[in-house]
Amino acid sequence: MRSALRADAPEVVDTAELLTSELVTNAVLHARTDVEVRVWSHEGHVRVRVDDGRPDRPLVPREPRPYAGAGRGLAVVEELASSHGAHPGEGHKTVWFELWPQAPAPPTSGWESAPVRGRTTTVKLVDVPLVLFRAAQQHGDEMLRELALTTGLEDRAGISRAELVAAADVSGALNACTASALEETVTGGATVTLDVAFPVDAAPAVDTLRHVLEHGDAAAQLGALLTLPAPPHVRGHHQWVLDELATQLAGSAPTAWTLLPGVPDAASAELAPWDAGDLEDSAVPTVAADDAGRIIAANAALGDLLGWQTDELIGRPLTVLIPEHLRERHQAGFTALQLTGRSRIMGRSIPLPGLHRDGSLVPVRLHVQSQEAVDGRTVHVGQFRPRATAPGEERPVPRPGTGASPRLHTGPAAAPRAGDAGAARDWERLSLLADTTSALSSTLDLREGLRRVCHVLTRQLADWCVVDLLDEYGDAERVCVVHREPQALSAGVDLGRLPPVSENARGPLARVLNGAGPLLITDVPPPDQAESALDARQLELFQQLGAGSTIMAPLRARREVLGALIVVRTGHDAPFTEQDALLVADLVQGIALSVDNARLHQHTRTAAERLQRSLLPRLPHIPSMEITARYAPSSTTAQVGGDWFDAFTLPDGDTALVIGDVSGHDLNAAVTMSQLRNMLRGIAVDLQDRPSEVLGRLDLATLTLYPHSTATCAYAVVTGPRDGPWEVHHSSAGHLPLLLTCPNGDTRYLDTASGLLIGVDSGFPRPTARDALPAHSTLLMFTDGLIERPGESLSDAMTRLRRHTAALARAPLDVFCDELILGLGAGSTDDIALLALRPTPPGP
Repeated sequence: MRSALRADAPEVVDTAELLTSELVTNAVLHARTDVEVRVWSHEGHVRVRVDDGRPDRPLVPREPRPYAGAGRGLAVVEELASSHGAHPGEGHKTVWFELWPQAPAPPTSGWESAPVRGRTTTVKLVDVPLVLFRAAQQHGDEMLRELALTTGLEDRAGISRAELVAAADVSGALNACTASALEETVTGGATVTLDVAFPVDAAPAVDTLRHVLEHGDAAAQLGALLTLPAPPHVRGHHQWVLDELATQLAGSAPTAWTLLPGVPDAASAELAPWDAGDLEDSAVPTVAADDAGRIIAANAALGDLLGWQTDELIGRPLTVLIPEHLRERHQAGFTALQLTGRSRIMGRSIPLPGLHRDGSLVPVRLHVQSQEAVDGRTVHVGQFRPRATAPGEERPVPRPGTGASPRLHTGPAAAPRAGDAGAARDWERLSLLADTTSALSSTLDLREGLRRVCHVLTRQLADWCVVDLLDEYGDAERVCVVHREPQALSAGVDLGRLPPVSENARGPLARVLNGAGPLLITDVPPPDQAESALDARQLELFQQLGAGSTIMAPLRARREVLGALIVVRTGHDAPFTEQDALLVADLVQGIALSVDNARLHQHTRTAAERLQRSLLPRLPHIPSMEITARYAPSSTTAQVGGDWFDAFTLPDGDTALVIGDVSGHDLNAAVTMSQLRNMLRGIAVDLQDRPSEVLGRLDLATLTLYPHSTATCAYAVVTGPRDGPWEVHHSSAGHLPLLLTCPNGDTRYLDTASGLLIGVDSGFPRPTARDALPAHSTLLMFTDGLIERPGESLSDAMTRLRRHTAALARAPLDVFCDELILGLGAGSTDDIALLALRPTPPGP
């Protein structure tokens, strides 16, 4: 290369050599064919072309991540090259770049590679946590890369070279498929559902990939590889992805990540990406450390508890919070976590003393979780929950090697001591109330919130927890059962409808659902002593999960019983006491209020949805015309808003089509929308004029009657005899253009008749355009909720819509509309309305 570029500047030659080495390395590792490199230079412009023999292996550009150990090659090319690209050929694939020193870059640049080839099937990955998904993908890539470069692979890791090749191929296919799915999916939240088009012929290699990663991880745990073992949550997520591929390719239904059974860390609240803001806002004393054991964040609650200013802790080793006699054990455990990916304390609540800044000991329960930061780092988050001391625990613990004995901290920030039992109970009560309130407020979904509450209670109060709810008819339903040890539920615990609740029933559960309690039961009877079918069901569950004592409390709000909370300890733990029953009585007040508010919110949404449905028009039946419409309310509002569509027949027999969007997402927007729709109908029927004139009259009426309202609107009139030809006359008031899709897949926007929004200036002239409407073509009118995505330009969004309609050009009109909603609007946070018309001349 240097000889070919000897006439060029040294820095250009160095850059060209670096980028060429990256592309050749990619070809060697991923294509594994002969590689041809061509280099030439002209007037200081350098062009390099790298060919391999695998056109079926598309490039998978990655977003650059600071801590990634693989996947940087294409990012380096993107950053340093003046222009770059890729394209498949007949039996080969070409990847190229150009360097144009001191000259403007060429006009076109970007990776354009072949899609995954062959027959594919859709695999749905439901509720994927994006940060964790990328961390698992990154770790898998690093592992496969090192295995490919390892000599003596079979001896070191028990993997044959043929297995590694098959695993690398299916991993590359999976990366390409998921990258494509992410491009087509809204990713505004922490989780996302992906529809992955996966090649059917790659199914047998999925198990091979699993085998290779498992053996590679085992070798890493033994220190045979430089790559560190996967942390437990990353390992579990990768296994879940491969399980979903294998089971769905075999015909099974998808299972959401957040419902994954048997994995303690599967609660969605715990798997959210790490956010320093969440830590700072938490009332629980919390600290976060990096993989080197250095503190990267701490909140004010931790500072108050252990006597530090939070900014003084940043950058210090985590051991400043750990008593000296425990530091060696901490270092051993932390090192074991780094080297093996396993920990004995991860996800558990461990009682131990924390070290106050003045040298005193503060009794706490330490709860540690690993989370992923957005830049790919693993962050270890520890919560120091204050606890009361047990009898005898106040004895000072001597420091090794000294005669000094650290005292237990007695300052105002310390947790209450055992000598002040009342204060200790108050502290525990407030801590538990705060945690349950936080769990309920962390989601708008009632059942998910109750499940999170049960997780809190099983960590701090009970071994397992149950919530039953009553519906508006008084029927009971078991909505969640959570156990401290998830494997205890592997035998199956029935959820769903419970036997009827009788007003005269005397069993404990029936009494609680009728308003009695809280009931403290320290001697749980066997199932054969049940007094009703309802209590027989409960006692069977007690027996199945080894209940020793229980507290059953009604969820009551506004003098109405909404359900029951049941907390249980097994026979291995100390039974509940009267004090525990009083604590549960306090807890259920807040839980019941949240249940009541959630139900009121749901009733409001239902009423709003019914109102919205009542405002939707009935579409006309027109010979030789298919007309279909869809309305999808926003998932983040009260399901009522200003989007509308309409279709009706004018007195002269022509067909009028309307779509619009009034600003706002509330009841006022819906009322204004209804009034504008009715006004437009009246004007159109009375005037029967060009669409521009109809919109002009509507504009004037809006400014007169509703001077503070604005709206976008598109109005079209389809003309022509029953058997064609047809034309569409249209005008737009600030609305997105109509999209015409021909049967052969050609698409174009009808954007030549745009004007100002309704409600801005009625004197501004409005144009009307006229376009041919071929038989069996599809005319689509839509609102912006269908295509808008955060951070994406409108041009890109409209291009994506054209691709979708082109692929659906010959689909039935109902399928055409449904697939657009599913493919483009599934994650939209805005209302979506669309109206589609297709002229179909009568058959012979």
